[in-house]
This record gives sequence, structure tokens and C-alpha cells, in this order.
Amino acid sequence: MTVVQPGAQQGPDEPDLLRDQFRQLLRYRVLIVAGVVLGLLGGAWTALAGGAAYTATSEVTVRSATFDPFSPGGGNPEKEVSMGSERQTALSNAVAARAAKELGDPGRVERLQDGLQVTNPPNTLVLRFSYTDGSPRTAATAANALTQAYLDNRRDQTQSVIDNMIKGYEEQLEPLKKQRDKLAEQIDGLGEGRALDTTLSVQSGVIGRISELNSSITKLKAVDTTPGFVVRTATPPAAASGPGLPLLLGLGGAVGIGLGLVAAWVRLVFDPTARSQSDVVRALRAPVLGTLPRPRRKQPRRLLAQGRVAEEYRSIAFRLAYDQGFAERRRLLVVAPRGPIDTAAEASVNLTACFVEMGRDVLLVEADLRTPGLAHKLRSAEGVRPGWARTPARGDNGWPTGLQIPIDAGESGAFDLVPGSKVRNVARALTSGPATRLFAEAESPGTVVVVLAPAVLSYADAIALADRVDGVLVVCDPREVRRDDLARVRELVSGGGGTVLGALLHSEDSARRRRVPDLRLRRRGRGAERPRPAADAAGTGTGRDTAAEHAPGSGAGPGTATGGGADQQRVSWPTAGESAGGPGEEGGRTGDPARPARR
Repeated sequence: MTVVQPGAQQGPDEPDLLRDQFRQLLRYRVLIVAGVVLGLLGGAWTALAGGAAYTATSEVTVRSATFDPFSPGGGNPEKEVSMGSERQTALSNAVAARAAKELGDPGRVERLQDGLQVTNPPNTLVLRFSYTDGSPRTAATAANALTQAYLDNRRDQTQSVIDNMIKGYEEQLEPLKKQRDKLAEQIDGLGEGRALDTTLSVQSGVIGRISELNSSITKLKAVDTTPGFVVRTATPPAAASGPGLPLLLGLGGAVGIGLGLVAAWVRLVFDPTARSQSDVVRALRAPVLGTLPRPRRKQPRRLLAQGRVAEEYRSIAFRLAYDQGFAERRRLLVVAPRGPIDTAAEASVNLTACFVEMGRDVLLVEADLRTPGLAHKLRSAEGVRPGWARTPARGDNGWPTGLQIPIDAGESGAFDLVPGSKVRNVARALTSGPATRLFAEAESPGTVVVVLAPAVLSYADAIALADRVDGVLVVCDPREVRRDDLARVRELVSGGGGTVLGALLHSEDSARRRRVPDLRLRRRGRGAERPRPAADAAGTGTGRDTAAEHAPGSGAGPGTATGGGADQQRVSWPTAGESAGGPGEEGGRTGDPARPARR
């Protein structure tokens, strides 16, 4: 009896492993389909290129020569005939030459041997002659000719043995006859006495020997030399022999499936990518928190997800919220192993919106200081700024820029975005004091900070943030990422002081379709008018904070922006398009250090 300890991890069952391996093999459908196509082509080529083949069959029973075939003590014919030797004799060149001579084509010996097949059914004295040819009449004629040639050859061999024995007996008989005649002359010349008795005795012995030889010769001449009987005569076959086109196609398809599966298995063995969730879990040593469903082909993919994708993000957010490692620090670093971070950006935005739905105060920080662009893709919220928000301090290295934009997340609510900005020294900006204080927003009760960083293996930015943002969510496509890369990500994050909380998987098709709309949005954002807050659209302001017009220390406060109350300060925040600009960028958009302070 097996005792299972409580809390012990149970490995996957063997059926689950087999199903997982079968699913992995189905990833290489092209190889499997190619194998099936090759098998079908091979079967069709075998059926059509070889042409129609007709097989005619005749059968003979083999018997041995006997003195008296009806004698009850004639012996066991199966012991007297070796069917293996007879089969080889039927396939011999002598039989084929005799048959070719009978057919009137002496040069056809090799072709007759190539088309002939002789078999012996078990426990019988029957030889089955099968001849294959492209013509049914030719096949039947050749089969009958070969059968008769075998019987004639066997009869001639038996008769030759008998003739040789008779000849030997006759050679022995001639001297005895001469001796007998000589003794008869001597007897005529002898009188009564011992000499006559002796001569008569010798003559009697010679006559007895002559009688024995004559008896043997008589028996040999009476031997039945019938070699066998034809029990089945070959007739022209009505249909071609061998497997037909449908059967060959079926066999070719079966062989093709086997070849395709073998090729897929070889490709699977040498595939370095993470083929399944189990491979991702083993490489990261962290669970897979969710898998994004594949979008429909004609359905556009939005940055703020809807439908099934939004529900998947909500389930991931709930798993993170109740994760002990994340609940203690409430900081989440969303990264991709390598390449573009479009899916990671989408995941960071949607997880931020999900945390807002859960009643958390969420701050989304774009720590991509090399190719920032998240603010261009989001719509700024109009109206009231969250009361918990605080304007980040302006960094000495160009980031943080001092901007904090409220983002409209639809029905989920609103969250604040700290946009990224291109800087000269990325590492110094990410590890600066203002950046550290920005990440420390999560220390406030009910606050969550989500950070978007570049790919871990492309730049060292995420490693610089690992000790400040403890929990790491890896967003990857298992069909594109390598297992070695995932293991390297885990090692780098652990070495940098962070913890991999889990992985979010997505499909290659979704990532490929998502890149095209992103490029279009970037192109449109260069020349098109960017959205502005409702206050700017109504003509009540310029869309910039009034505190930005005063220098620090001039007495300008949050109340001077719109004249609102202390609980809800209505301010005109920069639009999403204006938030991405850093020092020295296009349009002269700079961060304003004199922003309204936190409550």
C-alpha cells in the first residue's frame, strides 16, 4: 500500500504525459502532412508506374517412382520425396530452358525464371507454379509450360537412372552367358564321375546368377516412372494480381503518417523552444498564471482587452492578488524574455485595469526608456484625478519626467501612468532616487505599482529593477521562446534579487496581428491631432496645468488650477500624446516639477 504524504507534489500521470507529447507532435503538422503526401505519391507511383501484372497458377502433385504403386508395403511417399529439393529443381535453369524450348523462344530462359514463383503448401506433396506477366494469356501459357517442363525433367531423370542400372546389369550378364555356354560344352565332353558333378554345380551357380540379373532387369523395366500429376491447369486470369490503386494509396498513406510522425518526433527532440506549458514551468520554476486565447482573424486586437481576453486577465489579476509573495510588496514587473514587448505592454495595461476593478490604487510605470510609446496608445481620462495620486519628482537624468497622466480604462475606472522618456543613461535613470521613490508608491496601503520594462535578454534594464520591483511576470510565446532563454531569465531575475511569480502565455498569431495596428497607430500619431481633455475641447484652458506657468515657490498650488475643492481637485492634465515627451523632445514638451502634491 502506497502512503502519500500530505502536501507532497504529485507528478503528472502517464496518460497526461502521453497526451502532452501527442499535442507537441501535432505542432509540426507540416511535417506530418508532408509525410502523408509523400506516402500517397509513392503508393500512386508504385501502382501506376509498374503497370498491370497478371499471375497464372498451376499445381502438380509429386510422386516417387515405385515398382508396385498398389502394394500395401510400398513405403511412405513423403519420406521418399524431398519437397525442398523438388522446389529448387522446379526453379532451376534446366526446367526454364526446357520450357523456353517448348515455347519456341530459347532466349527467354532468364525472363521465365524472373517471373516464376514455386511454393509448397505445408504438409503436402503439391508444388504450386505461379507465373507473373503483363499479359494474362502469356502468364497462363508460361505457367503450364513450366509445369510440364518440370514433370518432363523429373521423368527423364528417373528414366535415366533406370537405363543406367539396366545397362550395368546387362554388362554383368554378358560374361555370365559366355561362361554358361562354355560350361555346357564341357559337360557334353565329360563322362560320369566327380569332374562332371563339379562342372554341373558351377553351371548351376552361373545359371542362378543369370536368372537374378534378368529378374532385376525385368523389375527395372517395370518401374512406374510417372513424376506426378497436374491437379490444376493455369488459365488466363481475369483481373490483375497484387494490390490495386486504392490499397496502395492506403498503404502509402499509412506509411506516410508513420514517416511524418517520426520526422515530427525528431524535430521535437531537437527543438530548443518551450513546446508546452510544462516546459515553461520547468524552465522558470514558476506556474503558468494564464494563457491568452487566440483572437479571431477578422477581429482587431485592442490594447484594452475585451471579452474572453479580458476575463483571462481578470483571472490572472486575482491569482496575483491572492499570491503571498505579491500581496506583501504589491509590485509587479512585466517583462518579455526577448524581442518586442507589445504583448507585455498589453498585459501591463490590462492587469493595471483589473487591479483598479478590485478597488486598488494602481500606478502604471513605463520603464522602457529606449523606445517609449505606451502613452500614445492610451486615452487620457477627463475630469477628476484620483485623490491618492502624487506627482512624481523629476529625475536629474531626464526620467521620471514629472508627468503623471490619468488614463481612462473604460468601465474599470482610471489609473495613473508615468510615461517613459528617452534618456542618455538608462541604468542611472532607473536606479536614481526619484525612480526608487516612484516604485515605493506600492508601500502605501491598497496601492499597486505595475512596471513595464524592456525584454530581459535584450537589455539589462529589467535586471536593474528586479531588486526594487520584486515580483516578475514573464510574458512569452512558448512556440517562439527557447527553454534556455527562460532558464536564463530565471537566473538573472533571481540573481538580481527578484522573484518570478509566473508566466503569461500567448500565441504567435496574436502577437503578429497585434504589431500591424501598433505601427499604424504610431504613424497616425505623428501627423494627426492627439486627443485632448474635455476642458481643452470646451475652450476653458490650454490643456496644461496652471501651476506649470509659475516657478517653484511662487505660491501656485493645486487650487489655482480650476478652483475646485480640497477633496476633488479638478486639474487639466496633459493628454496621452503630450505625456511621452521628455526633455528636448519634439514640440518642446517638458516635465513640470511644480505639480499638485499628494493630499
